[in-house]
Amino acid sequence: MNVEPERKFGVVVVGAGRAGSIRMKDLRNPHASSAFLNLIGFISRQELKYIDEVQQISLEDALSSQEVEVAYICSESTSHEDYIRQFLNAGKHVLVEYPMTLSRAAAQDLWELAEQKGKVLHEEHVELLMEEFTFLKKEVMGKDLLKGSLLFTAGPLAEERFGFPAFSGISRLTWLVSLFGELSLVSATLEERKEDQYMKMTVCLETENKRPLTWIEERGPGLKRNRHLSFHFKSGSLENIPNVGINKNIFLKDQNIFVQKLLGKYSEKELAAEKKRILHCLWLAEEIQKCCR
Repeated sequence: MNVEPERKFGVVVVGAGRAGSIRMKDLRNPHASSAFLNLIGFISRQELKYIDEVQQISLEDALSSQEVEVAYICSESTSHEDYIRQFLNAGKHVLVEYPMTLSRAAAQDLWELAEQKGKVLHEEHVELLMEEFTFLKKEVMGKDLLKGSLLFTAGPLAEERFGFPAFSGISRLTWLVSLFGELSLVSATLEERKEDQYMKMTVCLETENKRPLTWIEERGPGLKRNRHLSFHFKSGSLENIPNVGINKNIFLKDQNIFVQKLLGKYSEKELAAEKKRILHCLWLAEEIQKCCR
């Protein structure tokens, strides 16, 4: 990607939290993909005026501006669908944090809108760009799974902002689907103690070869952010991931993929496979939610 860009796409970042701040930093630093992008401003509900010389602009101005061609949506999950729709309707390309929506039908609908408008709609999946996932992918390749489990623990998360746990935890589901192919739901339960801010979702899944996979999301005060996994194969077992190094620039790697899409360098086959995986994970998350409620 070391070509001098003929043109730059004007970008606005929606949301000034952790992810939005990383995105703005990447856009302002000299990187191969950032050379194709020009950060115009950010949108936030808070009155911030400037962040590191980047100007705050209103949603209305961003939607109507000829200069703004791309929106990075880094707000809470429950607002994603509405923002994507507004920016696509305004003729802008969109990069959105996962999950892009809280239902499969809405995602399908937005992709159709993007196609009608001739715009790129890209859902970020930094968890697939992590060193741990690269390691796992190599470890699992060509092995015959007997059974597996993935337990994720972390502090509390507000459902009204981030959606049902199957959606807020969709990156774990994405790992399992990316490692073992399309899955079907066997059962799902949710244990909740709202007064203690505690919840535990237990999901039993099955691979196409009828091999069981268990996914557990457990959140509560004092729970450390951690992933515990255990995969048993005919040829041996994998219990937890060794320390494979720190995840460098995962948001930047994702931006590189997005720019490749903007430049039309992503094959139809790759785009179709990615879309199929995303829709499958959203469908599973929806089925899990129905099962628990």
